[in-house]
This record gives sequence, C-alpha cells and structure tokens, in this order.
Amino acid sequence: MFWIEKYRPRRFGEIIGQDQVARHLASFAEQRNVPHLLITGPHGTGKSSAVECLARGLYGETWEENTTFIPAGDLLASGRGAMEKDERFAHLYQKDLSLLANFKYIVRWYASMKPLDAEFKLMVFEGAEGLTHDAQAALRRIMEQYSSTCRFIYVTTRPSAIIPAIASRCLILFFAPIPQALIAERLRSILACEGIDRPVPEEELELVVQMARGDLRMAIMLLQELAVSGQRLDPAAITVSETDAVAASAFSSLRKGDLAAAIRMIESLFIEYGMTGPEVVASLRRVVRQEYNHPMLVLRLAETDYLLRRGHNEFVQVNALLSGLLDGVPGI
Repeated sequence: MFWIEKYRPRRFGEIIGQDQVARHLASFAEQRNVPHLLITGPHGTGKSSAVECLARGLYGETWEENTTFIPAGDLLASGRGAMEKDERFAHLYQKDLSLLANFKYIVRWYASMKPLDAEFKLMVFEGAEGLTHDAQAALRRIMEQYSSTCRFIYVTTRPSAIIPAIASRCLILFFAPIPQALIAERLRSILACEGIDRPVPEEELELVVQMARGDLRMAIMLLQELAVSGQRLDPAAITVSETDAVAASAFSSLRKGDLAAAIRMIESLFIEYGMTGPEVVASLRRVVRQEYNHPMLVLRLAETDYLLRRGHNEFVQVNALLSGLLDGVPGI
C-alpha cells in the first residue's frame, strides 16, 4: 500500500502546516454551514485531504454519498470518451451531445440529487484549473440554481485560471507550502510507525525534505522509495530536465532582448506542462544556479516566489519578473 494513502489525513487534527485553514474548515463542519469554496495552493499541501476531512466532519458515515468528486481537468481534456468509459458518468453520458453539453448535464444531475440526511451536499471539482471558460460560465449558472442544496468546491493549483464570476462567489482558502521542519517531523513519525529494518540516515531524510520543497506528498513518496529500495536518492534523476531546458531558453531570449519570446516559453510551462507558478520559478532558479552568477537574479526570483505562494496572479507575476530581469539585471 502506498504510504501517501495509508497516512492520508482523516481528521482536521492530522493536517499539518495549515492550522488557520483547518480551523476555518472545522468551524464550517461544526456549524453545518459551508460557503462555496475556492481552495488553492501548491501540490502536496493538503487541499484534497482537507476537503475530505470537511466532508467527514459534515456527514459522518454518509460523507461519500453526500460528496461528488469530479476530476475536472482530466474529464474535459480527455474528451467525451473519458465520460463514456468512467463508471461514475457512463450512465449519464449521451452520445448525441457535445463535450460541454455532457459536462453540464452531468453536473446538473449530481447537483440536483437530494442530500442524504443533510441540508446540502458537496460537489468538488479537482484540478479546477482544467475547466474551460465555457465550462466555468455554465457552472456559474448552475451554482445559482442549486446553491440552496449544493455547495461547490473548486480545488486548484492555479487560482488565476478561475474566472472572476466563479471566484467572486467563493470563499478563497490558500494552502501554503509546508515548512521543512514539519515535513521532517512527519517523515520521522511515519518511519517509526512502519518499523523499517534498515534505518534511514538523517542526511538522507534531510535530502528528501529539501527535494520535496514544501510538498508533503512528494516527501512521503520519496521516503517510501528510499526505505523500501534501500538505495540512495539521486536528485539529478528526479529533476525534470525538459522543463529546465525551456526555462534556460527563456533566459537566452532575455539575453537577446526578446521579451515576447521569453514570455511565450514561460507560458508554455504553465499551459503545456501544467506547472504552477512556484514550480516555474523553481525551474528558473535551477537555471540561475547552474548558468548564472548574479545576486539580483536570486532576489528577483525570491520576491516572485513569495508573491506566488500567497495567491497572487501567476501570469502577471511571472511576466513582471521577466520584464524586470530584462530591464534591471546586467548581463541579461
């Protein structure tokens, strides 16, 4: 069994590094009053687990019956075939309707279902950044129609992908990257529970924490690989070199004075590779570390990373970073 599932939080008290957000959600569950929610933050920070904890707190043993999870990005990106093959949606799929029409029909069908021993049910859109503009426009109307019996929750790593008409109807909750000290503490507790015969050296544990960069899910996956395989981790093998190559090309375009080309390359990391703002900045940081040696670069990257991790618009901040590098850093 994967450790990320075995040690997945089941109660709010098991969520680490998100105390303020967890208190808000626990209060909603206690008062049985939940607004529409837009939950944002980097990968592996507990967003989906927190939603599950909210459902358990609201409905108890019937939480699964009263909660509908829709993998928005995968469903729309894969086309009608995915709806037809998915057992959750196959009985609702209509071949004579378009992808968008099927999506709206499925959402309306689930939203109209009467909650089981509750005043309202939850509809959760995971990977909400994958929702097209037309799909979000349709959801806005559905939210208005069924808001009395259904609460809509959008989970995304890119809040800038959510249209204002949806975001303005939701309470926005931001999940910050988990501090390294808390990740290390959690990994040690998992090792203690597992009783691994081969002890994991402290320096290896610290390497896992550093490589995870605030992503607890990644840290647990790396820890399991380390503990089970008994082999040392290779940071270079885990680094995604293709995206770093794109980041390096963006720097090359800046050096030639071509800001538009640099912006297109960085936007491809968002759109084609599905990276978040902090992940894009991390790729740029690795390029800076390998090919450049200028303190102002590090400062600009750090400032952008700080803003992105507090929910600011990703495209605006990264484009501002590139423009600033072009105008204000010698040698770029």
